[in-house]
Amino acid sequence: MTVVDINIHHLPEDLFSNPAILNGFLDSAPRGFGEIARIAELDDGRKQLILEKPAGYQNLNYVEGDYSAEAKLKAMDEAGVDYGVMRVPVWQEWLGLETCRAVNDNAAQIVERSEGRLFSTACVPPWGGKENIYELERCVKELGAVGVQLACHYGQLYLDDPVFEPYLKVIEKLDVPVIVHHTPLPVEWRSVIDYTNLRREFGRITDQATAVGRELFSGMFDRMPGLRFVHTMLGGNWFANAALLTPHASTKKEAITRLDPTGGEKIRGYLENNVFFDLTHPHSWGKDQVECAIKVSGADHYMFGSSFPVFYGWMSQGVDFVRNTLEITDEERELVLSGNAKRLFNLPI
Repeated sequence: MTVVDINIHHLPEDLFSNPAILNGFLDSAPRGFGEIARIAELDDGRKQLILEKPAGYQNLNYVEGDYSAEAKLKAMDEAGVDYGVMRVPVWQEWLGLETCRAVNDNAAQIVERSEGRLFSTACVPPWGGKENIYELERCVKELGAVGVQLACHYGQLYLDDPVFEPYLKVIEKLDVPVIVHHTPLPVEWRSVIDYTNLRREFGRITDQATAVGRELFSGMFDRMPGLRFVHTMLGGNWFANAALLTPHASTKKEAITRLDPTGGEKIRGYLENNVFFDLTHPHSWGKDQVECAIKVSGADHYMFGSSFPVFYGWMSQGVDFVRNTLEITDEERELVLSGNAKRLFNLPI
């Protein structure tokens, strides 16, 4: 059974050796808002790029050598992954246009060297200026990007904010899906920073769930019905919230209206047609939870992802989990492992 991993991280291969690229990453992190980017060295001499918020609380670690084409393909061979879709992990919340161009060019080079096994997604600042639009169109039309990546939010603005609409309308016209990657922390982050797992795992779940909810309730998919968003982290466990947050009218006359009882059918339609989910390192979530997610949202809405190389083992563990642990039909298994990715990203596989 063919396997497509839609969450293979990409950073420029010369990130740690090219000062212009490295400074493009380091200098983009907004220090004035508490985002601290720095370089440190591991015991074996390799460098790592660390992002902290606030200072002393690590949220991201990028290790030298993990992001080469060779490292990706070797891991895929060992795990039984046939194809992969690459994305820049998290940092695209801040990257400037020139750095994005370098990121996109290197991604295209890796795609070419992979001989058909890897695909790229466009990394572009999501503001509607002409130069940003030109870079988006270049990625899709000239470099062959199969999708676009966005962060859950930019600063304090989630993707339902009107400022992003000009850019999103171009994506809709290009007819490519959007991968919405979590950011290091949600906008309201202070309540989750004290404990590592709460900060680095639950914080991202909170970010994704907030983003999905805002998109559904904003009506943005009415204005742009052709948009297709793929949210990481199971959309922040959105399957567990779908029924609760879909408006339900009371069967009795109530003293006051505490919840909006309208729009349930529209939101269910958005969940059916516009919102899909990245089944990121599925074994970490657990058998019961993943089977429940597939039952609630449908196997046609989930795609396998590994977040390689956050943990090298996640790729092989995830493939084995979907193949041998989940009690789902073979048809559902095929959709999760490759069918949905092939359809949504129009992959030539």
